[in-house]
Amino acid sequence: MKLLVIGSGGREHALAWRLAQSSRVQKVFVAPGNAGTARNERLQNVALTHIDELVAFAKKEGVSLTIVGPEAPLAAGIVDTFRAAGLKIFGPTQAAAQLESSKDFAKAFMVRHHIPTAAYQTFTESEPAKAYISAQGAPIVVKADGLAAGKGVVVAATVDQAHRAVDTMLGQGAGSLAGARVVIEECLEGEEASFIVMCDGNHVLALATSQDHKRLLDNDQGPNTGGMGAYSPAPIVTPALHNRIMREIILPTVHGMAKDGIPYTGFLYAGLMIAQGPDSSRPVKVLEFNCRMGDPETQPIMMRVKNELLDVFEKAVAGKLDQADIEWDRRTALGVVMAAHNYPDAPRTGDVVTQLADDSEDCMVFHAGTRLEDGIIKTSGGRVLCVTALADSIKRAQAAAYSAVQKTYFDGQQYRNDIGWRGLPHGDTPT
Repeated sequence: MKLLVIGSGGREHALAWRLAQSSRVQKVFVAPGNAGTARNERLQNVALTHIDELVAFAKKEGVSLTIVGPEAPLAAGIVDTFRAAGLKIFGPTQAAAQLESSKDFAKAFMVRHHIPTAAYQTFTESEPAKAYISAQGAPIVVKADGLAAGKGVVVAATVDQAHRAVDTMLGQGAGSLAGARVVIEECLEGEEASFIVMCDGNHVLALATSQDHKRLLDNDQGPNTGGMGAYSPAPIVTPALHNRIMREIILPTVHGMAKDGIPYTGFLYAGLMIAQGPDSSRPVKVLEFNCRMGDPETQPIMMRVKNELLDVFEKAVAGKLDQADIEWDRRTALGVVMAAHNYPDAPRTGDVVTQLADDSEDCMVFHAGTRLEDGIIKTSGGRVLCVTALADSIKRAQAAAYSAVQKTYFDGQQYRNDIGWRGLPHGDTPT
């Protein structure tokens, strides 16, 4: 059986790596892939990104199933096009992908279906937006409505900072983002967690819980990024809280999409803010929806999968997710992102990866922003690698991951030294 994974990041490397371990899989194509997928003999990079070319390739190669990693092709309607061509693909339609591609769509959807989220207002002009910010005060969150490659959210500590974010997102010229509209919402307090499920339109299968680290620097300082590391499972999501999240957020979302005439298929990622309090009553609100697996959450989650993931995807595209199950390694997986110089503002590319830790059963270096050039690995994006280790506890997984980080090097590299700190016993410091 041949499979196709769309994307070039660490998420796609991890998905393709796990799928390739199935005895039923002959080849996993990755389009366009990266240096990590290029160096795996069970994987094959395909230098295609245009949807029509990918459809033609899937037909020519007899691809049995396609899995979409990133958000851009989903927003562009790749699932609709593949299905129209009679090809099996796992992901949301263009209409369903609006949960991520439009912040305003997602917020209005949540309010309409009584899914807990932060209070908000949407604006298309700067002056009313700034007046609203001044009335609400800071801290406050400013979001570009559309996809903005991880740069569309500003958690503003001051009113002036929020005003500047509005100018950027609604402004004219090269500096503006996906900002025909901005969503301005209250700043929620608590602890974040990532809750990712698979959907087939009717049924839902929850994946292992995880927790991301969005800020660039230790102790959650510095600018927001696409994610500087993650670990799974997330201790904050207890079994009781897990049940509440399914009951109060995930199932109402899937049922609400169906009620609105937009059946949801594919990965659904709920970024949650969990406030303090007892599990039975502590407020849990949705910060954002993504229509894909998270990156870097995918890397530790894939490390923990024990059974053949292909079986699960086959049931998902057949509308039989209620018959699927995933066996999870009980250990903790923790991934440390190694980012390029000057990430996230204007990351430098072209640096040579001169050292790379060896992959093993319990430690993998997943590639993201890399390319293979005449046999040499060079950086090609902001987040370059995610060094991911599996061990009996968060502390041991952390120690193993950072040991591998010390054996990996490229000029200008930057990474956090405290990934997993929230899951450590109180008072512990990172290894």
